[in-house]
Amino acid sequence: MQAMTLDTAGIRSENRGPDQLRSIRFQNHIAPHATGSTLIEWGQTRVVCGVTIEENVPRWMKEQKKEGGWITAEYSMLPYSTLTRKQRDATKGRIDGRSQEIQRLIGRAIRAAVDLKQLGPRTIWVDCDVLQADGGTRTASITGGYVALALAIEKLRQDGILKESPLVNGVAAVSMGVVDGVPLLDLDYKEDVNAEVDMNLVMTDENQFIEVQGTGEKGTFDQSALQQLLAYGMSGIQELVTIQRTAIAQAAS
Repeated sequence: MQAMTLDTAGIRSENRGPDQLRSIRFQNHIAPHATGSTLIEWGQTRVVCGVTIEENVPRWMKEQKKEGGWITAEYSMLPYSTLTRKQRDATKGRIDGRSQEIQRLIGRAIRAAVDLKQLGPRTIWVDCDVLQADGGTRTASITGGYVALALAIEKLRQDGILKESPLVNGVAAVSMGVVDGVPLLDLDYKEDVNAEVDMNLVMTDENQFIEVQGTGEKGTFDQSALQQLLAYGMSGIQELVTIQRTAIAQAAS
């Protein structure tokens, strides 16, 4: 990968500047048996997000007499999603640490979108399956997972299962990083593996933070770099929220 500076940012995928997202497209209702589903295509990353509903809650909620419902997530990368075949977790007999971390992040993020008490005693499953990985699979899973959730909630409302929507926030996520000393928004795989700093930002549509993950992978970073990354990320989130709203509205029309 060539050295990247602000003057040569055009060498990024899709000829982007440092503060630009890759192209994003949603194909809704991709999984007919899911209550809500979408295929999010984010640059060359593609993730199917499907939401299903169970009319019960986890055992621990019953034991602790917790009111309302629950939202949880599962995440997997299909064997052909990467350049070299990725072994299935089922074959290994366990979920690898990265997948476990990501599905917990997806669950935390999506729970921030819903009033769990208003949801009632039911469990929402958000399943995210990566068809093709080119960086940002966790942020694509969260951003697509919210769209699938919104579609599922609307179906439950139309079917009379829910009288009112329990959605309280929109949720989206985006990656940022520093590559060759330059802060960048929305890293693809080549940028991600060369990043000195790697960050992920999860926010609501009301500019409230859900999670900020930031690591100096190959060095440290100062306050100025952090502020620039957050500024890029917050701007990117607002753009994502607009794209999500359009996708949800088109599904209803």
